[in-house]
Amino acid sequence: MILFTRIWYFFALVILLIVSAPQTIAQQNTDLTTIRVDELSDQQVSELVNRANEAGLGVDEFLQMAQLRGMPSAEVEKLRSRIQGLDTSGSAKRNTNASRREPRQQLDMNEITRGLYQPQAELLSDTPSSDIFGTALFYQKNRRLSFEPSLNQATPKGYILGPGDVVFVDIYGQSEQYYEATVNPDGFILLDNIGPVPVSGKSIEAATEIIKNRVGRFYPGLSGSNPNTFLQVTLGNVRTIKVHILGEVRLPGTFTLSAFSTAFNALYAAGGPNENGTMRAIKLVRNGQTVAEIDIYDLLIKGTANLDVQLQDQDVILVSPFLSRVKVNGEVKRPMTFEIGEEDTFEDLLDYAGGFTDVAFKDRVAISRITGNQRSVSDVYQSQFGMFILKGGDEITVSRILDRYSNRVQIKGAVYREGIFALSEGLTLSRLIKNAEGLRGDAYTERASILRTKADLSSEMIEVNLKNVLAGTAPDIVLQREDVVRISSIYDIQNERYVQILGEVKKPGTYPFSESMKIEELIILAGGLQESANPQDIEIARRLEDSDLGTLSDIIPSRVNADLSISTDSPSLQPFDQVIVRKRANFTMQRLVAVEGQVNAPGIFAIQNSVERISDLVKRAGGLNQFAYAKGATLIRRTEFFNTESEQIRRQRNLEALKMRLIEDPNNSEAQEELLQRLFRDLPKEKVNPVDTLLANAKKESLDQIAAGTPGFAVKLKESEAVAIDLAKIIQNPGSDDDLILEEGDILSVPKLLQTVRMRGDVVYPTTLRYESGRSLKHYINSAGGFERRANKKQTYVVYANGAVKRTKGLFGIKNFPPVEPGAEVIVPTKGPKVPLRLGEIVGITTGLATLALVVSQINW
Repeated sequence: MILFTRIWYFFALVILLIVSAPQTIAQQNTDLTTIRVDELSDQQVSELVNRANEAGLGVDEFLQMAQLRGMPSAEVEKLRSRIQGLDTSGSAKRNTNASRREPRQQLDMNEITRGLYQPQAELLSDTPSSDIFGTALFYQKNRRLSFEPSLNQATPKGYILGPGDVVFVDIYGQSEQYYEATVNPDGFILLDNIGPVPVSGKSIEAATEIIKNRVGRFYPGLSGSNPNTFLQVTLGNVRTIKVHILGEVRLPGTFTLSAFSTAFNALYAAGGPNENGTMRAIKLVRNGQTVAEIDIYDLLIKGTANLDVQLQDQDVILVSPFLSRVKVNGEVKRPMTFEIGEEDTFEDLLDYAGGFTDVAFKDRVAISRITGNQRSVSDVYQSQFGMFILKGGDEITVSRILDRYSNRVQIKGAVYREGIFALSEGLTLSRLIKNAEGLRGDAYTERASILRTKADLSSEMIEVNLKNVLAGTAPDIVLQREDVVRISSIYDIQNERYVQILGEVKKPGTYPFSESMKIEELIILAGGLQESANPQDIEIARRLEDSDLGTLSDIIPSRVNADLSISTDSPSLQPFDQVIVRKRANFTMQRLVAVEGQVNAPGIFAIQNSVERISDLVKRAGGLNQFAYAKGATLIRRTEFFNTESEQIRRQRNLEALKMRLIEDPNNSEAQEELLQRLFRDLPKEKVNPVDTLLANAKKESLDQIAAGTPGFAVKLKESEAVAIDLAKIIQNPGSDDDLILEEGDILSVPKLLQTVRMRGDVVYPTTLRYESGRSLKHYINSAGGFERRANKKQTYVVYANGAVKRTKGLFGIKNFPPVEPGAEVIVPTKGPKVPLRLGEIVGITTGLATLALVVSQINW
């Protein structure tokens, strides 16, 4: 333990001496004879090497110095082996401090952005759009760019150092060290233990040589024919420079920019040349001398320009007025105003404008030029584009090609390939038809027409017998430019022919006509006969060509076989025939009624015959049970406004239910699957019976008209209503007038014996009372608190349980109230609000009475 402490004591002393004074380390008398390398760990050896590297000593220099301080040669060799074993690559570890440097930054960034963004924002808000080529490069309202140079680029070799720049000096190889220094206002960088080095005004490349010569005194490995130590100088944080931008720019003045800035960055900062500024001859002045002339068009057109000229502090960018400008209109890709040089030709201008558009007339352009005190027009042909020198004020117009064809003919109508064809030498009508893949089968060959355009742009129509031309019996027609050949279809000269089928078929409607078409074929097209169809009662309504006055159509009775097999006597159809398939007279679908309430077998019943009555229905329902109240039975019947399903719709609904049942079953047989496919294919969309709909609508319109002409009369249309019946009398006298014949949808409701009477309307306390046998209506009104003050006593009425209504009757002031039965509702209406008499009405009544009294007195006198 004591030995280990002594070893660290001596090595710490050695490193301390090396770091503090590299020049005097050889003069110290530190005793290193007691160090035993075998007792050192790898970490301790590595730490020794790292500290030696921080002091700028290589491995050999460190070992040589240790031997001079008294370390035995054997221990020195052991230490060398240990060091080499730690670094298998044979090179010492680099100081990692250099890797912890901050990324390069721009100094005084706030000052740059304040002078760049704010003026640009003001400029963009007030500057109208310009048609001068290139101005949009420097300012646009819809973007916010800075064109600041990238700080991540490699340090330019030609970069000129100046006060404020941060310089990194890295020494690597046999000896390693790094320095970081800032160029002071006097132009020097101060390196630790080396002293000041003048670098201001020098390029990075020149400053590298100066620093290398100065540092080489302390690191001998940097010099010589075979150096083992190397030096690199890079730029750290970048300083700012002042650049003066003058002349015809949008924002002239002095700008603070990054030292990495080029002329392009500076021009953007000033908003670019203004309306009068040049883009072809921008000067960069340094120390009173023009060092570069910038042409922005080289960048915009060719992508190469000298805009990357590095700016220096106090540089001047001078934008003179524009040289000359010309304007291009018409069919070029950039119709704008361009600045031209002294030797620019129209061919150069065409490059600036992006070339001709696809529809430009390229053989000749018209140039309007100022000559003296007026303008003249020159025609410049394509062969002269490269020789015609432009002048300021020229206006060039590039025309569009003519919207006409030099060799076009067209064919339309009954050919397989209509369209436009090229007019070749000697093209004839028959040859054009072959080029169009020939005539269609419906072509009308008795005539064709050729619309020909004359030289004066008028037109003429040439009529041709196409059949004779194609047969060779008539001369062929030689076509000319812009001829339009039209060949009609036979259907163009006649109406489209069709037939119509109505009545008891699955898909009634209109179908195309075919020659020799039979009724059976039309019925098959319509999906076949309905089950209600009468194949022996079919009519054909045929249109008459020359009919007598009053005769509308020719009716032809027909019949078909039920299986639609071929019949020899079936007539052939003609165009526009209407086939009507009638229904069998004795065909009806099942009609249902219902019984609910106090019968022995309530439920749904099918009407057995057309004269079945309520009494028959009660018998089929097992008669009334012991709880039935026959006098309160009600028959609920559909009105004409009920949306009754037609037989066709009902049949369709049943088929829809069958289809859903088949879909739900995963184990259908082959026949059932085929049935399901037919249902999907043949089921039409649901339609309302048009006859029933028209009838209901007609009645509704009549009632609406009555309501509109009667103030205070409102019509309430109901789909079902309660019919007052006396079931007890019906059961006692079946077949009587009270015993109504049943209709589809009837519901017979038989309630239990009712024991209450309900009071409604203008009574003091509307409530439900217990029925008391033999009591009059007045008793029940008194039990409800009596009449209200505004009660209309004369209009009091009773609604009985079976739906019947009876009202109060009066004779000579004596009121005859209707009787009250179980389940009845007593309704007392109100008189409505009392309207007070107005003063004018009182005066009128008084005057009338006085006049009447005067007349009577005169008569008596």
